[in-house]
Amino acid sequence: MAVAFVVTVAACGSTTQSATPKTYTGTLTFASFNPFTGPDASFGPEMQAGCIVAAHLINKAGGVLGHQVQCITVDTRGDPADAVPAAQKMIATTSNLVGMNGPSSDEAQATVPIINRAHIPMFADTGQAAFDKNSNDYFWRLTPPDDAAGIAMAIYAYRKGYRRGAAVFGSDLSSQSNVPTLVSTFKKLGGQIVLNQSLALDQSSYRSEVQAAVAANPDVIFTEADPQTDAAYLSQLQQLHGLIPVIGTEPTIQPAWIKAVGGAIGKANLAQIYAAAQPYAPSQGPAWKVFNTELLASASEIPQPDQWAQDPYTQTDYDAIVTMALAMIMANTPDPSFFNQQIANVVADSPGATEVHSYQEGKDALAAGKKIHYVGAGGPIVLDKYHNSSGAFQVAGYATDGSNPQLDIVSAADIAKYA
Repeated sequence: MAVAFVVTVAACGSTTQSATPKTYTGTLTFASFNPFTGPDASFGPEMQAGCIVAAHLINKAGGVLGHQVQCITVDTRGDPADAVPAAQKMIATTSNLVGMNGPSSDEAQATVPIINRAHIPMFADTGQAAFDKNSNDYFWRLTPPDDAAGIAMAIYAYRKGYRRGAAVFGSDLSSQSNVPTLVSTFKKLGGQIVLNQSLALDQSSYRSEVQAAVAANPDVIFTEADPQTDAAYLSQLQQLHGLIPVIGTEPTIQPAWIKAVGGAIGKANLAQIYAAAQPYAPSQGPAWKVFNTELLASASEIPQPDQWAQDPYTQTDYDAIVTMALAMIMANTPDPSFFNQQIANVVADSPGATEVHSYQEGKDALAAGKKIHYVGAGGPIVLDKYHNSSGAFQVAGYATDGSNPQLDIVSAADIAKYA
């Protein structure tokens, strides 16, 4: 019991704060704490793009309380064994670290307690259901969890008339977190999961796994794996049997996955069989226009910036940095122990609040003595008592011109029926 008590305290972290805020001099730092190498290496650049855009706009508006801001990258390699020392080093050595985006599903359970104890606000992109009822004061999540993604995939597949599904997911934590609710929801709807495969990543051949899939005779494949793995698997499926409709998760819509799989099976073929469920972000409206204009002007720091223009994770990573900066103004300090308490107030649709769509608008409204309601590039943020904001899913396809046409919307209400 004593050991259990110690572990529980460590997981929740201390919420004690000093009576007066720390004094900061110089530039304030936000970290992008995510995989930049390894199987999920695409997660990092997706996140950093949002931070860079936010930092540019904050600095153009005069900074935060007299401070300029900057973004740094911290590579977790998608592995808890690497992420834990990376988190410890980040906390110990980063000057003026005031907030961060991350961690991802790959390393969240190992690193969230460490970051929480350090009193660093983190806007995580982990989809793990373990955080659906989060108890860490400094943990925030603006995108739906992976269990919601699995539900959305199942609902869309059933709507399309598919009844025999094969779950073909990478063995990494991030991929596997989608599987339980995908399987349970598809069965509840009346479908059958005829095969559930966990793929060892980046093998030279998946012939035996593909043969097992062919024997199971699915009419749809659900998947998330790194680009190399899915490219090899689907290429061998094409050779041995012919392609089968594929429904993927958000990582499959990222440029690296599309390039690898499209190159392996042909872009025209990919366009015929592919759909992916991703958190819905409107990619329109005044907040998105501010975000997108600065994004496209940031090619010197963000390679191919247009690839992130409609990315819901990049948009919410941007919103996270803006939200923290506005919370600092509300608390009149960059000290996370103080401004963390204002984060929910920045995005709350409270009576009499002025709706703002950028850091500049929010800063001006606060200077005028107004309450604010920040509505970001990713749309309205509605936080529950566990610091989570969920929502609908968009199902997107692929066109040979590189675009991702919208195929369907799975509403938050639809997802809630099976959550």
